[in-house]
Amino acid sequence: MFLRIALYRLLQAVPTLIGVATLVFLMLHLVPGDPVDALLGEMALPADREALRHAMHLDEPLLSQYLHFMGGLATGDWGNSLLDQRPVLALMSERLPATVHLASVSLLLAVALALPLGFWAARYAGRRQDMLAMGFSLCGVSIPNFWLGPMLMLVFSVFLGWLPVSGMDQPGSIILPAITLGTALAAVLSRMARSSWLEAMGSDAIRTARAMGVGNGMLWWRHAARLAAVPVVTMFALQMGAVLGGAVITETVFDWPGLGLLTIEAIQRRDYPLVQGCVLLIAGFYVLANLAADMLGMWLDPRQRRL
Repeated sequence: MFLRIALYRLLQAVPTLIGVATLVFLMLHLVPGDPVDALLGEMALPADREALRHAMHLDEPLLSQYLHFMGGLATGDWGNSLLDQRPVLALMSERLPATVHLASVSLLLAVALALPLGFWAARYAGRRQDMLAMGFSLCGVSIPNFWLGPMLMLVFSVFLGWLPVSGMDQPGSIILPAITLGTALAAVLSRMARSSWLEAMGSDAIRTARAMGVGNGMLWWRHAARLAAVPVVTMFALQMGAVLGGAVITETVFDWPGLGLLTIEAIQRRDYPLVQGCVLLIAGFYVLANLAADMLGMWLDPRQRRL
């Protein structure tokens, strides 16, 4: 039953990916600029420009280009980079480990901050501790990555000289990017943990356990925690996909050689196949994260096991 539902949800994701691929293709072809100019320059001879345009299928109608693009995706041929002339999949596979490393550390940091803050806020709901925890959460949600990153670099790299400014080759290079990316995730998860814990403590199951003489600590850390885990784990799984979207900005700020920075570089160079591949890969992670959230929710709560 569980495997059948998982396969059904996975099949539902296929039209989503097709729609994303179509939107990416159309939007890139509507953006001002010509990749031929980016490759040859505006002073190139007309014959050279037309030959390159024919080689990249840019002289064909838009529908033919779209069918060629979708056929390549279906056969595993994502095309070659216009500038590097290397397969798109090879370029992305080189950058993906750096993004996975940054995302993993950021998620671990987010969990390490969010769960204690969420419990602290729920345990002292309405008091000063709750306001302090939720104030941190509000700051984490409100401060954008493109501002927080440079401020951390200015303080810890320029003024104090404790950590590297950019890149990933030096010891401690992961700290500032992970803080920049993880604080926003921690803020979202802490608010979800607080509300889930409070909702669980007000449920009939907890009232029954309290009437049977279960201690307060056992109520908070065993019974209520199990009830609150479903929405928190689901939100965490969704954030696994959102972290890649945030990594685009964070990697650009810190010159982190991952998939996000590769996407920005490809956009600046009008490298259509590489942009399409990067966006599709990020969208695929989003879809897989949603599927993981559904599967975790059904595993924790059998009531959700319905098609």
